[in-house]
Amino acid sequence: MLDPYPSVEVKAEWMLQPEAMGGKEKFWYRQPGESETSWLFKYPRAGTGEYWAEKIVAEIAALLRIQHARVELAVFNDRPGTTTESFARKGRELAHGNQVLARKIRGYDPDLKYGQSMHTLSNIVQALDSVYGSAEIARTAKLRIAEYVVLDALIGNTDRHHENWGLLRRRVGDRWKSRVAPSFDHASSLGRELLDEYRDRLLAENRIGSYAEKGRGAVYWSEDKTHGPSPLELVRRAARDYSDLFRPALTKLEKLDESSMGDLVNRVPDGWISPSARKFAIVLMRYNLEQLRRVFL
Repeated sequence: MLDPYPSVEVKAEWMLQPEAMGGKEKFWYRQPGESETSWLFKYPRAGTGEYWAEKIVAEIAALLRIQHARVELAVFNDRPGTTTESFARKGRELAHGNQVLARKIRGYDPDLKYGQSMHTLSNIVQALDSVYGSAEIARTAKLRIAEYVVLDALIGNTDRHHENWGLLRRRVGDRWKSRVAPSFDHASSLGRELLDEYRDRLLAENRIGSYAEKGRGAVYWSEDKTHGPSPLELVRRAARDYSDLFRPALTKLEKLDESSMGDLVNRVPDGWISPSARKFAIVLMRYNLEQLRRVFL
């Protein structure tokens, strides 16, 4: 059996500043001896398993070789959470998706928090084509986004809104050079919001598929819709219309099996996750993996 994930004990004297973006309580800190690397400690929303979901997904992404933010379980003032390593280093800054789209898509409102139906996959693709003059570089960026969309479908992440992806950029001379930032903020995954009683009922009634298919994603398919499709349905449509971008991402799933997914979930320490949440997370990913493998059959 693999060892449980360790946790970091964050000290009050390490704190740098609070983080205002998003709806969770969080702050930046730096450990002694680390001159540049900062970490973001986040508390989970009350009654949720956002902390274990973040950690599991980071490990899933690592197994699939999908670029992602490094995440560790952490404790601050006896409260559990997660800590995420900053990837905006060495003079780089993060331009969030809403900023990218506002510059490249006419009429895009970057300040709209909910119901931003212009946050479509086609607009994301168009914006990346516009950002990069080179077709080859633009394709690399779009392939990276496709990987994130496939990851979301596997884990049931419904929160890939326009501030949950972005470009890392750095000024070189009189120009900006950028690349797609690692995938981050996967807390809204793996049924982390459910009560154990409801998880048990869904498992007993074999309704995991219904739960997965009803999820509403934050990436829309068309601007005339009131909500985005489920992460699974988004991949089904994207694989049809953008097959050259999504086939490589879906091929990465060949490295994944039920045993490896179970191992990554089961490494969460007992005190951090309930038996019902463990089982639900594994069964949900098993269902999603089966559906994703059918896409190119």
